[in-house]
Amino acid sequence: MQSKAANVSAYLAELPEDRRRALKKLRGLCRECLKGYEEGMDYGMPTYKRDGTPEVAFASQKQYVSLYVMKQDVVNDYKQALTGCRIGKGCIRFSKPDKIDFKLVGALLRAAAKSKSRPC
Repeated sequence: MQSKAANVSAYLAELPEDRRRALKKLRGLCRECLKGYEEGMDYGMPTYKRDGTPEVAFASQKQYVSLYVMKQDVVNDYKQALTGCRIGKGCIRFSKPDKIDFKLVGALLRAAAKSKSRPC
């Protein structure tokens, strides 16, 4: 869902409770793992930028929760571990928010923060 929320807190407040819990946890991981990144709203979703360039984002879609990790090398490295997810070039789709492996997501976010590759 593309939101017109002015900030991430307002975005989260718009969500149904079951989605809000998962996305609040996801936000917490982003803030913890993406040190030095700027949190904001771009493209109607929470986005994390380094040096003005979006590298990570997440969104609540109708059928899934999406996590955008715009470092294709990192997504490729974690593909095998992301069982049950649909994975695109830089988008990981979780069909069941309550089944997200947040430990794995944390490791993926830390890897994205360390990656020197250009965002896709």
